[in-house]
Amino acid sequence: MFEPRDISRRGLLTGAGAAALLTALPAGTASAASRASAAGQAAAGQAAGRGAAASSAAAAGPLPDLAGLGRISRRAFAPAEQRVAPYLVSLAPMVNGISDADADYGFFTGGWWRSPANATNARVQEHVLTLAWFYAKDRRWNPYSGDPALLAGLDAAIGYYLRLQHSDGSWPEYSGGEHSLPATGFALGYLSKVQSLLRSANALPARRAQITASLRKAMTWLLNPANGGVWQSDLTFSNQVTAGLSGSALALRQDPDAALRSQLKAAIGRLAADGQSPAGFFYEKSGADMNYNFEVMLPELADCWLQTGDSRLVRMASAYTGWLGYNMLREPDGSGWITNIAPSSRTSALFYDDTRPDPDRTALNGRFVPDVPSLGAFLSAREDLAAARRAWAADSAPVPALVKPDTSPRIIAHGLYREHFATRNRKNAAIKRLPYLASKHFTERRSDLGQEFLFLRRRDLYLGGYFGTRRATDYSRTGLTFLWHPVAGTVIQSLNNNDHGCWATVFPGQVADADGPQPVEFLGGSPYAFRFRTPTSSVVTTVTAADGRLTRSVRATSAAGEQIPLVLRPDDTVVFTNGTRAPFGGSVTTTADGLDLHRRGGVVRFRWGGPRTVSFRPSSVYLLDGARRTHILLVQHDGNLDLSIGLAY
Repeated sequence: MFEPRDISRRGLLTGAGAAALLTALPAGTASAASRASAAGQAAAGQAAGRGAAASSAAAAGPLPDLAGLGRISRRAFAPAEQRVAPYLVSLAPMVNGISDADADYGFFTGGWWRSPANATNARVQEHVLTLAWFYAKDRRWNPYSGDPALLAGLDAAIGYYLRLQHSDGSWPEYSGGEHSLPATGFALGYLSKVQSLLRSANALPARRAQITASLRKAMTWLLNPANGGVWQSDLTFSNQVTAGLSGSALALRQDPDAALRSQLKAAIGRLAADGQSPAGFFYEKSGADMNYNFEVMLPELADCWLQTGDSRLVRMASAYTGWLGYNMLREPDGSGWITNIAPSSRTSALFYDDTRPDPDRTALNGRFVPDVPSLGAFLSAREDLAAARRAWAADSAPVPALVKPDTSPRIIAHGLYREHFATRNRKNAAIKRLPYLASKHFTERRSDLGQEFLFLRRRDLYLGGYFGTRRATDYSRTGLTFLWHPVAGTVIQSLNNNDHGCWATVFPGQVADADGPQPVEFLGGSPYAFRFRTPTSSVVTTVTAADGRLTRSVRATSAAGEQIPLVLRPDDTVVFTNGTRAPFGGSVTTTADGLDLHRRGGVVRFRWGGPRTVSFRPSSVYLLDGARRTHILLVQHDGNLDLSIGLAY
């Protein structure tokens, strides 16, 4: 495994040995002569540094095809390596799509990964790690270990990747002249791992020397504190910086440099100081983002910690776990988590299954669990994942291929490390420690950069809110963000980046107050009260919360609608006070003064003070097991509405 003190140096095939096996492989569409020529050049030494420029790349000639794969047995894979099976199925078409045209020699065509999939986007080349993994890993199910055609494609792809690098050490992404932080940060991560795999296989020595030089240039660019494209007082994209730091850490373990090592240590200090909000989340465009924080940043943080042992990274993981404890809503049936997604600044990760079979982008987070036990609540339990893997192995269906462009090489990267998942008992203990499960009464407020987060727990309800003089991005939605009950689970989830699915006052033309900043006043008292408003006071909303009861009083400057995104299940009974039923997946328009949601032996009562025109419709949003579905309740009013929600269990 790929551990800080245990990087494998297992030798597979030397260049000469790989070339010697050439004649034993089945022929592809390329001629035997071109196959021998390209594979031999890749494996046999590269003394002239082929691939350092387009002209020398063109001289390499046509690339050989990688032989196709027959049916593979699922049972052949070790449980922790099941994640690579779809990549194995997809490897030949991926390799055979590598361009051998003069100008783009080595470019991954086919749209396998990242957008735009053009020849100036260095991120398209990140699958060099996938190729290197299959070349270097000797497994009985892997016919491509030591394959010269694979090595030829890998060599060409690395060569193209390196040719895209600017002289200052950065790489482009969206345009050829761009000096991109994400392209450079992730290149450091992928290429440092490719370097380790090539060394373990004793392959491509000349190319390895070029990778070493390339990584050194990239580190010089990324670790420079004066580089404003990387370092800001509050980092714009913490995940991208952390990817570069984890890659730098591995690169420096392989090729030590005291000056760069000192810069890396200082950079980790800047990350700890400027990459994480005092509220607990990691900065993504100055706000929180569930997907990038939990699925990208935290694994990169784990990668960096595994390579450096720097305890500051564990403290960051612990603080973020505290944030997760307020923002991940546990479903009482144990199916998983529904997220407080409205504040998210870039993406919409609406839920997480309790057990997440391979491939799981959060798996590497488990390496923090021994030091941050509460994090185990949000990851698969060891026994449950083992059961899911046994079921996968027993499935007689063919292993599915990757679906473009969702083919992330991060799954391969995470698989280089040993796993650690909490046992089911320890996971359950961590779940019980969640603030809203351990306590029935608290008012938690967190703030940063003009943003205000509210987490309010009372008996029989847990309420979230996101307010402030600014919001993170146009993706974020403000106002009340969720309503949860310990028996009913999530009743309301306000969506981000969606004016039709947020909890909001909506004017004609679907103008939602939640689609903008809303300053808030915390009034306190019992019941607890707070008031928020649009910047122009076109809508002023006063909320009070007490045990099992929530009121929302809206004062708008003109007629509007109260839009409520309900999370419903097929076995719910939803009925308006006039007796009209609202069927799961169906639409209803009626006149009533309230609605009752019956679930799991209790009822959630919505009342709005008098007969009003109200509509109910399903959305296209499904959650968790696919049975839960968001439905939109819309209550029309003349500008004044007093809504009460009672949760009786």
